[in-house]
Amino acid sequence: MSASKPVRRITIADIARMYEEGERFATITAYDFPTARIVDEAGVPLILVGDSLGMVMLGYDTTVRVSIDEMLHHTRAVARGAKRALVVGDMPFLTYGVSTEESVEHAGRFLSEAYAQAVKIEGGVRSARTMEAIVNSGIPVMGHIGLTPQAVNQLGGFRVQGRSREEARKLIADALAVQEAGAFAVVLELVPAELAGAITERLSIPTVGIGSGPYTSAEIQVVTDVVGLTQGYTPKHARRFGEVGEALAQAVRAYQDAVRTGEFPAQAESSFMEQSVLDEVLGKSDLDQAGKPTSIPLDRDL
Repeated sequence: MSASKPVRRITIADIARMYEEGERFATITAYDFPTARIVDEAGVPLILVGDSLGMVMLGYDTTVRVSIDEMLHHTRAVARGAKRALVVGDMPFLTYGVSTEESVEHAGRFLSEAYAQAVKIEGGVRSARTMEAIVNSGIPVMGHIGLTPQAVNQLGGFRVQGRSREEARKLIADALAVQEAGAFAVVLELVPAELAGAITERLSIPTVGIGSGPYTSAEIQVVTDVVGLTQGYTPKHARRFGEVGEALAQAVRAYQDAVRTGEFPAQAESSFMEQSVLDEVLGKSDLDQAGKPTSIPLDRDL
């Protein structure tokens, strides 16, 4: 029997080919090994380890609190779980844009330490030079414009971007700057659908929408929103395609009830030993009876 053929990792060239062939594709976030493995086996071509993990996995109130060590830790886990998908690591707040040298160094850590194949950077015109330097160092970059969560304090909250003439023109300039910097794709977050479509028409790289309507080249969503694991507020742009959270709660309640009633663990979940062996261990054999000259003392008697 011949050995199974090794799985080939999707590359940015494959993403470019899908775009050129007009294939609209889904991407998704993942933050751990088991989720990444499931997403990968489902055939999703690109997984983003987003800094959104700070809010949906670590309980922070904002993405700006996420450290590079936390991002590297989770990206490593995802990269181990995903054998086929292109894994993109999200560069967290202030790990880029401060100096070119530090930006390149931090981006390199995602590839050398966390096994990612690319990084994502927020910002258009303001981040273009940083993106270009990282790309020139041999590291693929995905851009991110529109609502950029790391700059939410500057943007006035989580709101749609680009509704005014000035904002819309700025977003078009941002998108072109990302493309000129050498990025292989750009995320459009919370951009009006019409504007997202206009940007998509003007670019020669894929646009990946989130909350930006149906006219982008691809779509990305946070995995906890997609599977119904998000508790509390769910964004307008998200659709729950499953109810994993409720299924998880039901399973935990059923487990708890089974333990309380003594139904679990049962024989099927238990291991057993020969009764004669146990009798010897407990001193119940003839040789271990108290007062016998050949008695073998138990540990407590030593």
